Formats: sequence, structure tokens, C-alpha cells
Amino acid sequence: MLFFLFKVIAGGLIIAFSSWLAGQNPKLAGFIISLPLVSLIAILFSYYEHNDTEKTVMFTKSIFIAVPASYLFFVPFFFAKPFNMNFFIIYIAGLVFLIGGYFIHRYIVNFL
Repeated sequence: MLFFLFKVIAGGLIIAFSSWLAGQNPKLAGFIISLPLVSLIAILFSYYEHNDTEKTVMFTKSIFIAVPASYLFFVPFFFAKPFNMNFFIIYIAGLVFLIGGYFIHRYIVNFL
């Protein structure tokens, strides 16, 4: 249970710091969030908890496939200005695209 709380606090600190930094320096915050920090930590914790190389490798392959699929969330943000869309429409459209990305991910991962 203590290890779980440590993971929650570590993840929360990364998110809190990045959202704070976005107000000070959005370009740097974007770069930090784009780093695979969460993946690096989650892969390490997963192996530590389960001590199973095969599952960790499958987990990592799934992440590798999911990253490009997750970029679909950002597509509507590129069209916000030309179509004069408000934030919530952009955000919801991004979530719809992300759901589509999930199904693409699920389809591809079945071949691994």
C-alpha cells in the first residue's frame, strides 16, 4: 500500500508541476509533458511489482503503439483558429478522436 501511495504522489507531482509551469513557460511545460516520463516510471514500477519481463515487454509495446494513436486528441486543436471553435468543442472533438485512437490501438496490439 505504501508503494501505491508513493506512485500516486510521484505522478501527481509531475502533473501539478507541469500544469503550474504551463502558466509560466508553456513551451517548456509542453516539452516536459511530451517526455515519456510517465512511461519510464510506469515501466519501471510495473517490472518492480510483477518481476515479469514478458509482461513488461508487452506493456512497453502497447505504449509504443498507443503514443501515435493518442496524438489524434490534438488534431482538433490545429483547426481551432480557422474554424473559430471554442475550447470545449475542441476538447470534446479531441476526446472523440482519442476514442477512435483507442480502437486503432486495440486493433494493432492484437497482432503483437
